[in-house]
Amino acid sequence: MLNDTILARAAEVLDRLRGAGVRAVTAESCTGGLVAAALTHHAGSSDMVEGGFVTYSNGMKSALLGVPPMLLVRHGAVSAEVAASMARGALAHAPDADLAVSITGIAGPGGGTMEKPVGLVWFGAIRRDGEGSTISRHFTGDRAAIRRQAVEQALDLLADLTDAA
Repeated sequence: MLNDTILARAAEVLDRLRGAGVRAVTAESCTGGLVAAALTHHAGSSDMVEGGFVTYSNGMKSALLGVPPMLLVRHGAVSAEVAASMARGALAHAPDADLAVSITGIAGPGGGTMEKPVGLVWFGAIRRDGEGSTISRHFTGDRAAIRRQAVEQALDLLADLTDAA
C-alpha cells in the first residue's frame, strides 16, 4: 500500500514540516493510519509528527476526537462537518501539534449510496490558529486505489498547510 511515490512524498512533507518548525497530527478513518505510517516510515519523523488517531467507527470519532454524536447523525461520518471536527479534535488532543489533517470516506467496495458513493472522501486540514479548510474528492478504482489516492491527497494538504504556517 505504501509505495515509493507515497513514501517519497511523505519525506518531502517531513522536510517542509522541519523547515517550518511545526509538528503534525493525523485523524484517519478510511485510510486506517496509512498517512501516519507513511510519515513515520522515515527516521527522525518523531521531530515533526506528534501522532495519529485511527477512528474508524463513529463511536471512536466521538470518544477519541470529541466529534459530537449529533453531528454524525445529522451529516453522517463522510461529510465536511465531521472532517472539520475530526481535525479540530486531533489538535485538541495533541497539545504539541501545530497542524492536523483528517480523512473520512467510503473506500468500498460496499457502503456507498447515491448521495455518498464509494470513493467519496472528505478531508479536513487545520492549523492551531484555527485557519483551515475542508475539501472532498471522489476517487476511482478498487479499495486499495481509493485509499492510496486519499493518502496522497492528505499528504498534499499537509504540505499546503505547512507552507501557509
